[in-house]
Amino acid sequence: MPTLFEKIIARDIPADIVHEDELCIAIKDINPQAPIHILIIPKKPITRVGEAEKADREVLGHLLLAGGKIAADLGVLSTEKGFRLVINHGKDGGEAVPHLHVHLLAGRGLTWPPG
Repeated sequence: MPTLFEKIIARDIPADIVHEDELCIAIKDINPQAPIHILIIPKKPITRVGEAEKADREVLGHLLLAGGKIAADLGVLSTEKGFRLVINHGKDGGEAVPHLHVHLLAGRGLTWPPG
């Protein structure tokens, strides 16, 4: 059964798309945890980061590069503003959808430690 993200990629479910290329799609999170909360999702279904394989190396790196591009497009790339990239793995890690994705959070000061 396709995941929520696979349905979004297939355009079976609408989403507010902010970026798309051959390897990924980026959408606004419907339950944002910051003024800017984008999900960067690989088009290749990878269940979670800890289950990625060596063959996924290009996709994994691409997600981080896409995060930088999206941050620049949204005006938060500077060190005066900034952003955070987060990948959740498993229940205790906050995983809600079993399809690897990167959260881009920005638009306010982010505290540490998170959660």
